[in-house]
Amino acid sequence: MGSLRDDDIELDSEKQFALNPRERARILRKIDWHLLPFVTIFFLLSFLDRANIGNATIAGMTTSLKLTGFKYNIAAAVFFIPYSFAEVPSNIVLKLCRPSRWLPSIMVAWGVVMTLMCLVNSYQSLVIARVFLGLTEAGLYPGVNYYICLWYPRSERSKRIAIFFSAASVAGMQYFNMYGIERMDGIGGLYGWQWIFCLEGIATVLVATFSFFYMHDYPETAKFLTEPERLYIIDMLKKDSSHLSSRFDTRFIWQATKDYKTYVQMLIYLGLLVPGYAIALFSPTIINELGYSAANAQLLSVPPFVAGAIATVIFGIYSDKYNLRGPFIIGGALVSLVGYILLYCSVQAGPSYVGACLAAAGNFPTVPVILAWAGSNAGGDLKRGVVLAMVIGISNLGGVCSSFIYIDPPRFHIGHGTNMGFISLSIIMSLFAMWNYNRLNRKKEAQCLAENITNDRGYEFQDMADASPLFR
Repeated sequence: MGSLRDDDIELDSEKQFALNPRERARILRKIDWHLLPFVTIFFLLSFLDRANIGNATIAGMTTSLKLTGFKYNIAAAVFFIPYSFAEVPSNIVLKLCRPSRWLPSIMVAWGVVMTLMCLVNSYQSLVIARVFLGLTEAGLYPGVNYYICLWYPRSERSKRIAIFFSAASVAGMQYFNMYGIERMDGIGGLYGWQWIFCLEGIATVLVATFSFFYMHDYPETAKFLTEPERLYIIDMLKKDSSHLSSRFDTRFIWQATKDYKTYVQMLIYLGLLVPGYAIALFSPTIINELGYSAANAQLLSVPPFVAGAIATVIFGIYSDKYNLRGPFIIGGALVSLVGYILLYCSVQAGPSYVGACLAAAGNFPTVPVILAWAGSNAGGDLKRGVVLAMVIGISNLGGVCSSFIYIDPPRFHIGHGTNMGFISLSIIMSLFAMWNYNRLNRKKEAQCLAENITNDRGYEFQDMADASPLFR
């Protein structure tokens, strides 16, 4: 299909969408092919590098480094402290810098740390390495979510976030690779678990180096778009944002930190992250405790992540199709809750394993939906970037909790019970958010009607972020 004509761009964007939706879909697909492969690989490597400590544990690291008592839990937990607090500053820097420079730079930094982790030879050095890994990885996830918001209208974000987040589920399939890497034990004087760190770190650095040359920054500068296509996307994004300001101003940072809606979204995300990280960090251990060997536990950890990857993409597509967020979060959370109930109550390996699959299949799809929800309800570029970084960053402290709840094998009642509580929190706060957003929209609609506020007055409210009466 040919490119848009220049005279097409002069049409009002809403009429244009209605007249030629195939052109709109074509341009968005073109953007997909140039953006999504990069961000998906970025997040895949990010998730692999933060969660591979779980694989290294059952591959012999516990014995080599004498990780007795809570030492493994501490090593897993310290990652999340610098990771959480560095995310907001990173997204502010991303607003000031080019994404094609900042995001690959972050990758090089954590890739080097990951590679050097193959040299750790004590519990203390492992803890230090995990601290630096958390610090260097911090900006990637909120940065990619913010990056998606710079290219796509709100109604198109959930499926895109779902596609790159599905990489987290695909990362669970690393257990096939771990099964082989473990057998490199002794090569080069390194243990098998050290090779896990080394090879994954080198892969991250190579991908980051390639990305410096081929990643795109903004629609305004994208060389793969024709001029009519570029104007079309810019106009679409302006109308989607209700003409809110995109400049850098510290007032937008304070708007994000003072908005109670930010903290509601934070609690929803926290309720989903604690069980999500628990799945990533402890699924091999949980399955191992069901009576399977360490090698088979690695392989049997794959199906729950496959189920999660498939469900993630399905949820993202239909969440955008029906323009709904809350019901999909609640639905996925309920599926995950059933899985944890099975894990908590069952004494047999079969039902417990089904519970592990349900826990992953229900939990993973909710994460991109909540991030699309949080980003879409924050008005203005800078406020959106800060809100996403706050929601992701502070909620990631839940990873510290995840690191300490699986302490009572073989049934792990404390871990499963804690995850059930956090999922319930997410469901309750999602119900509140749905009610509250509907209330705010009705209030704004009444204000616009009473004061005759129309879209052509958008410039009057450009610094109000999502408090603008025109923002829904």
